[in-house]
Amino acid sequence: MFKKQIDQQPLITLLSDFGDRDVYVGIMKGVIAQINPRVTIVDLTHQIPPQNIAAARFSLMNAYAYFPVGTVHLAVVDPGVGSKRRAIAVEFAQGFLVGPDNGIFSGVLSQSPAIAAVELTNLNYWRTPQPSKTFHGRDIFAPVGANLASGVPFKQLGQEIDPASLVKLDIGNCKQTTTGVVGCIQYIDHFGNLVSNIPGSYVQGRTWYVEAAGLTILGCETYSDVKLGEIIALVGSHGWIEIAINSGNAHSQLQLDCQETLQVVLT
Repeated sequence: MFKKQIDQQPLITLLSDFGDRDVYVGIMKGVIAQINPRVTIVDLTHQIPPQNIAAARFSLMNAYAYFPVGTVHLAVVDPGVGSKRRAIAVEFAQGFLVGPDNGIFSGVLSQSPAIAAVELTNLNYWRTPQPSKTFHGRDIFAPVGANLASGVPFKQLGQEIDPASLVKLDIGNCKQTTTGVVGCIQYIDHFGNLVSNIPGSYVQGRTWYVEAAGLTILGCETYSDVKLGEIIALVGSHGWIEIAINSGNAHSQLQLDCQETLQVVLT
């Protein structure tokens, strides 16, 4: 079981689709500070496309490993807010996850499985026993996260549930073929790079190319391996194979979207 280091400064990461125009993120930080002003808060991003759980899943999956053990990761992309979807906290080897049970944590848990999970039913750790139907980030998740980071025992937060019952977001798995690997686009970043669900380990030490959108795209190591404006395939810093354009936007130019198929061919 996970044990929190006594001398560790409380740390919470925040991820949402709230943007920075409105006060929602600031309010959540205020709620956390009311409970424990010593908590350090790191904003992963608040620019997740609205209601895009898959993008949130990918972003959190590729960020959690860079934080100290014991960090509370609070993620709110919640199109089902106010419905019967569960509000949950999950304990895993690196710390804790707090947010809606809608698949947002399934990427993290595919790499570091849940140790335990609870449904957040203990109203003593909510901001109010009558939370808003549209802002559980303020009324449930922020106060629960703050209490958890401050040392409240995990199992006091609510009713224990089977981790196997947590919602999983199915983006499909890549599959090996006789010539390489078939996968799909799982994320599109700010630069328009098309990030696949194919790990870069498949092409390590190999010569390879990608087939997508009727194109054959050379596999290289850096963006500068091709001329400005040319298409390239490479392994990004996140460890996944991606399609990019040197100093351009692959998403807008190729018109490929999430879930669309691509194939890595090994030569």
